[in-house]
Amino acid sequence: MKCIVINLFAMVFFILNINKSSAQNASGYAVAKTFHIASSGGWDYIAVGPDNNRLYVSHGTQVNIIDEKIGDSVGVIPNTTGVHGIAFVASMKKGYTSNGRLNNVTVFDLNTNQIITQIATGQNPDAIMYDNFSKKIITCNGRSKNLSVIDPATDKVVATIAVDGKPETAVSDEAGKIYVNIEDKNEIAVVNITTGKVENNWSITPADGPTGLAIDIKTKRLFAGCDKLLVVVDATNGHVINKLKIADGCDGVAFDNNLKYIFASCGEGKLSIIQEINGDTFKVIDNIETKRSARTLAIDEQTHEVFLPAADTEKSVGTERPKQIAGTFQVLVVAKK
Repeated sequence: MKCIVINLFAMVFFILNINKSSAQNASGYAVAKTFHIASSGGWDYIAVGPDNNRLYVSHGTQVNIIDEKIGDSVGVIPNTTGVHGIAFVASMKKGYTSNGRLNNVTVFDLNTNQIITQIATGQNPDAIMYDNFSKKIITCNGRSKNLSVIDPATDKVVATIAVDGKPETAVSDEAGKIYVNIEDKNEIAVVNITTGKVENNWSITPADGPTGLAIDIKTKRLFAGCDKLLVVVDATNGHVINKLKIADGCDGVAFDNNLKYIFASCGEGKLSIIQEINGDTFKVIDNIETKRSARTLAIDEQTHEVFLPAADTEKSVGTERPKQIAGTFQVLVVAKK
């Protein structure tokens, strides 16, 4: 009997230690809040504003601005039909939206939300970013297969850079290089923003359909979200460091510089979280249940919260993307428990 009791205690101790170990490996993230937005239409990227706890959400023909703490509406940027993304020049108090169906960019005042002007770009501007090195706004134009480079001092296109395929997302190393996911070629293009030339095209096959892209400037690592894979690439030479399994339907990747976490939002309804242990070692630590259709994201690196736009959807037909159910658009807030 004594032997059985001892063995029982040993088994309980073993199970508790396994559970403790598992908890240590988990990220601690979960869906904490849901903000409902009463507007219609599709969506793409979401962006955390430079101040005032504002969240900018692309949706249909407008950008909804909400308070990221409580979800209340604080403004709208109208007439941005087919809007994909939002970028900011904080020093000039200006915001920029990429309007895919209008083939232009809307410039607005961050203080008043008033539209300043609109700038013609290449065809179907998708992702948009601000490069702190060149002090330029850059759009990835999917249909015309080029980048539009905008000078925010004049709000004029000052260069158009052709790329070898459909540009999806771009990031900067803040030292003169812009890296662009070329979705239909399974490549990353390396652009010298000073010369306006493509210097390299790095293949990441067999990974397919690179969409979301993020960078760790310190370790010089790129994180490309592909179909069921996150590919880690050396930003100095294009070598693939690792390929990690993530959920399906990734369209957004973000990197938390303090936590050293890579977040990949996946349309099947999961947020994959990868830990960067060092520049050569990476580990998938979580696949958080979110919502089917939550395929893009933005991160607030001050609070470490992750925001994912989504909606309830109808049953999918074949390979087509499921249709949104009217009135169900929302933003999920994923945070530490």
